[in-house]
Amino acid sequence: MKYTVTRACRAVLAVPRRLEECLTEVQRRPDRGDISITTVIIWVAAVTGALLIAGTIAVVIAKYNGNLSGI
Repeated sequence: MKYTVTRACRAVLAVPRRLEECLTEVQRRPDRGDISITTVIIWVAAVTGALLIAGTIAVVIAKYNGNLSGI
């Protein structure tokens, strides 16, 4: 608790410095590698498909669990 004010002041002073560094980086290198919407759609579809397949396998195993125990 003793150094809370000191840490808070240090953090407040660091924010503008970090913002200035970020703005300088953007001006120096305008291509930041933003992800296109197509990439996001492909990733969402892939994850959704994987979850559907995993869910289907889980349902089938749960349904036939008694029959599969003798294998």
